[in-house]
Amino acid sequence: MRPEPSFDKPWHALVFALTVHLNERGVFDWPDWADRFGATLKRHGLAKELDGGDDYFNAWLETLEGFLTELGMAGPAELAALKQAWHDAYLATPHGAPVRLS
Repeated sequence: MRPEPSFDKPWHALVFALTVHLNERGVFDWPDWADRFGATLKRHGLAKELDGGDDYFNAWLETLEGFLTELGMAGPAELAALKQAWHDAYLATPHGAPVRLS
């Protein structure tokens, strides 16, 4: 029997892993991250019990993007271009195949 996946969608796992990696590399401290993430959840009014779905990880991604911008590691234009590149790659990828940036 296969264990239940920890994340509903692959991108949830990727954004989580990226955040943990950046923390482990010393880019930011976890308490700073947690404060910012909590503020994002509060701003979105996500007072309900979160189950780790898209609403939770969209807030997670928004927080990470904002934090990286604040730290000068990525600007809004760079983030927008990267999002568009992933979107285009997703649309050009056959169903079931891994999405890759060219």
